[in-house]
Amino acid sequence: MSDYYSLLGVSRDADTENIKKAYRKLALEYHPDRNKGSKDAEERFKEVTQAYEVLRDSEKRAVYDRYGERGLRGGRAGASGLDFSDAIEVFMRDFGGFEDLFGMSGSRARRSSTQKGQTVQIRVSITLLEVCTGVTKNVRVALLDNCHHCSGTGAEQGTSPVTCTLCDGSGEERLVQRSVFGQFVSVQPCRTCHGEGRVIERACSTCHGEGRLRSEKDIEVEVPAGVTDENFLTLRGRGSIGPRSGARGDVVVLLEVEDDPQFVRDGPNLLHELPVTFAQASLGAEVEVPTIDGTARVAIPSGIQSGELIKLKGLGVPELNSSIRGDQLVQVLVWTPDELTAAQERLLRSLLEIESPPPEKIRRGSHKGFWSRVKEAFTGG
Repeated sequence: MSDYYSLLGVSRDADTENIKKAYRKLALEYHPDRNKGSKDAEERFKEVTQAYEVLRDSEKRAVYDRYGERGLRGGRAGASGLDFSDAIEVFMRDFGGFEDLFGMSGSRARRSSTQKGQTVQIRVSITLLEVCTGVTKNVRVALLDNCHHCSGTGAEQGTSPVTCTLCDGSGEERLVQRSVFGQFVSVQPCRTCHGEGRVIERACSTCHGEGRLRSEKDIEVEVPAGVTDENFLTLRGRGSIGPRSGARGDVVVLLEVEDDPQFVRDGPNLLHELPVTFAQASLGAEVEVPTIDGTARVAIPSGIQSGELIKLKGLGVPELNSSIRGDQLVQVLVWTPDELTAAQERLLRSLLEIESPPPEKIRRGSHKGFWSRVKEAFTGG
C-alpha cells in the first residue's frame, strides 16, 4: 500500500479536519454506487478508508509516523487491512446516510479561523550505544514563534482583526451545483480573508501582519531503542506557530546512526572482528571481547579457522518496540605477524620441520563468503 498521506493527498502536518475532508472527497469519488461495481474503485475505496482510519486516530497516527505500517501491525495500536463492509461502515459512521453521501444534506462545518504552522525538519545523530539503550536528546531548533509586538494577532498595537464581511467570519464560500446524482456543494476558501474569517486593517509594523517572527527553541527528542536510519520521529505541536496565533506545526526528526569503530550492524545483530594469534587459534584460548554493554569472556576453541564465527546470544541491538535483543557475532581472524623476533623465528622454523601439511580440503564453511557464514550462524544452518 502507498503512503497514507499520499493516498489522501494531504501533507504530513495536515490537521484532522483536512484529513476528514480529503477522505470524504475521495470516498465519494470511489464509492461503488458511483462506479457500477468497479473492482478497481472498490479497492481504492478500501485503501483511502484504511488511510483515514489511521490518520484520524492520534495514537495510530503517531505510531504510523514513527514506524510506518510495520509499526501498526506490531504495536498495540495496530491496524489490519479493512474489508469492503468495514470500509462502508466507517464511511457511514462519519458521514451519515444516503442523502448526505450524495451531498444533499448535512450541517455546514465552520472553517478554522487560523492556519497551522509548517512542519520543521531536523537531523539528529545518535551513536550505536544510544540505539541500544534509547536516549533523550536536547536539540536547538529554528522556528517561527508569536510576534512580541502584536502578541501574534498580526494587527498593529491598539487595533484588532475584524470579521470578514464577505463570508461573515466562516472563512469559506459555497457553490451549489446540481447533477444526476443530486445536489453538490463546493466549498472554497473565502476570496477576501483567504479562509481565516478575519481581515487585518492595520498590519503590525514588526511582523508585517504575519503574527510571528523567527526564533530558536530547545526541544527534547526521545529516541526509542532499536531505531535505524530509516526511522524518523514526529513531534506533534512542537514546530512553528501558524500565522496570527495559528496552531503549531510538527517537528520531524530524521535520525542518523553514526558508524561504530568496533561493530557492524546487521538489523538487530552486531558483528565484531577479533584478531587472534596462530598459537591461540591452534591451542584454544579464553579472550576478552568488546560488546555494546562492555566486555565478555569468550572461549576460542582449539583448531578454529580464520573467518569462523562465534555467536554471543542476546548481546545485539534491541528490536524496535520490543525487549528482545539480537545477537553478536565474533569473526575470528588469525593474525600473521609481519615482523618476528629471533626467538620467534627459531620456534617457527622448528615447527615448520615437524608440522603436517594443510589438508587438501579446508573444513566445510571456511571457504564460504562472510555473509553466507553470518546467515548460517544466525539461522543455525
